[in-house]
Amino acid sequence: MGVADAPDSVTVAADAARSLAEDIQTGDVTAALLENDLESGYVIAKEAAVVCGRPWFDACFRQLDPDIRIDWLVDEGQSVNAGTVVVRFRGKARALVGAERSALNFLQTLSATATQTHAFAQALAGSRTRVLDTRKTLPGLRLAQKYAVRVGGGLNHRMGLFDAVMLKENHIIAEGSITAAVKKARSLYPDIPVIVEVENLTELQEALATDCTRILIDDFSDEDMFAAVRIADGRKPLEVSGSVSMERLAVIRESGVDFISVGAITKNIRAIDFSMRLGDPA
Repeated sequence: MGVADAPDSVTVAADAARSLAEDIQTGDVTAALLENDLESGYVIAKEAAVVCGRPWFDACFRQLDPDIRIDWLVDEGQSVNAGTVVVRFRGKARALVGAERSALNFLQTLSATATQTHAFAQALAGSRTRVLDTRKTLPGLRLAQKYAVRVGGGLNHRMGLFDAVMLKENHIIAEGSITAAVKKARSLYPDIPVIVEVENLTELQEALATDCTRILIDDFSDEDMFAAVRIADGRKPLEVSGSVSMERLAVIRESGVDFISVGAITKNIRAIDFSMRLGDPA
């Protein structure tokens, strides 16, 4: 686990602006009741988590109050316990309450992905197996969630449909064979990864003889997974997908596969509970 490079500031600012526009629209009618004096505030973690999302949190507040002072008390990617004050700030009262929900939405969502990823990464620690994300991300937040995966100690799979060829059953059927599909992919896209999904050991043997980059063994039984590692013998990286759960990680890591891809770390997340309060911590 550690700090990963966040998306560029333009992307982060656009995410924050979209969230604020969705929430505020023609104006924050409740914040308008307040005197716009300077106020202090803080955010407290209500449960254990890996903190992630600081750039988006900051951007939400700064777009409403460019002069706000934000002092983070924890690092991005740091594990915290329930009751930890993670950030303090001082700015205009209307901006603080106006940006609160958008800022916390980013913090709770990205911390959830980082926390989930960290749990998988910890379960695989000491083995050769690394955890990958998938394209099963929340709409509009792919770059943010994939950043959170890196913060939590995982690796990114392809970012989208543009940066890697993924040959699955229907593509292979259309081309007639794995061999033909890989050959065509390499001829059209010689400089990007070509990943082949196989459904049995016979298909694995064929894929190993091609110029693919990585082989995805989909929904293999434990017995076939161990056999696949023996057959591949390091010639191509192997990725396990399907039926990947915490309960199965011990067997998967023992097999010696190179990667697991887990959609749950981005799509099956439960928001981390953070609370923002005005004033100073007790």
